[in-house]
Amino acid sequence: MKLIKELTEAFGPSGDEEKVANIIINEIKDYADEIKRDRLGNVIALKRGNGKGKMMLTAHIDQIGILVLDIEKNGLLRFTSVGHYNPIAIINQIVVFKNGVCGRIMAENFEKNKEIKIKDMFIDIGELNYEGASSKVNIGSFGILKTDFIVNDRRIITGALDNRIGCFALIETLKKIENNECDVYFVFTVQEETYLSGASVAAYSIEPDIAIAVDTTFTGDSLEGIRTSVKLGEGTAITIMDDGLISHPEVKNLLLDTARKYGIKYQFDIAKGATDGSAIHVTKYGVKTASLSIPLRYMHTPYEVVDMNDVEETIELLLKIAVEYKK
Repeated sequence: MKLIKELTEAFGPSGDEEKVANIIINEIKDYADEIKRDRLGNVIALKRGNGKGKMMLTAHIDQIGILVLDIEKNGLLRFTSVGHYNPIAIINQIVVFKNGVCGRIMAENFEKNKEIKIKDMFIDIGELNYEGASSKVNIGSFGILKTDFIVNDRRIITGALDNRIGCFALIETLKKIENNECDVYFVFTVQEETYLSGASVAAYSIEPDIAIAVDTTFTGDSLEGIRTSVKLGEGTAITIMDDGLISHPEVKNLLLDTARKYGIKYQFDIAKGATDGSAIHVTKYGVKTASLSIPLRYMHTPYEVVDMNDVEETIELLLKIAVEYKK
């Protein structure tokens, strides 16, 4: 739990992921044969095999954030989201900027406004005028939502589980992998929540034979109103299709056959949204790609919920595939 807490609390909005990258590098430095940062900031860790092909496993390290657009005369901050937030989910939440300054999110005419949009919202950092506010925060400053880390038995409730929990799964897989047949590239990507930039350039440079994008997926077992068969605690989710990728049959069947072979609990996912796989599968001449997701309640909100049983099933499946796959 300590590493998950450290990962989820680290400042890392899309475009400013340095702190998260450093945590990951420090955690994996004794397990990878080679670690490098590319020009965009992806962390690429290689576990060499017996030369029988190349596999790429990805998890994005960025989180949704906010960006200051303007500072008004009364000291209030206007902002936009970096990635997609539902405005209702962030009302009355606390924002923390990279320099530690905090503020509260509120909306104009909150009691009467039935259709709140981010353009109607502001951040109050407690200053009375432009001069005071601009001495602490600048136009272009990035922020993230401040949350607590809560553990209820096997379930974690906190922010940024999308996709720091996927990063955790990759880290744990890398720590455990031994005697792998192929070269396995563990890629911790940047800017997934915005432009899928990190995954695209990493896939171009690695040219993997197959790729698996590890991310989170929505569940349909709460009153959130999302229509999906995925449930918390029912195993890792093998994606059939999402808004940016139809999982390649070869890789999808590899996931499915391996899960069945080793009794790993799984479920199928026809997902809302997209992952790094959307960019990877159309890179260069094309890459055989599938997505593997960890079920998550209340995605893209200040407090998301994950079940550690699902996380462990995901790690086990990744480990078996990474060890056994060969071209």
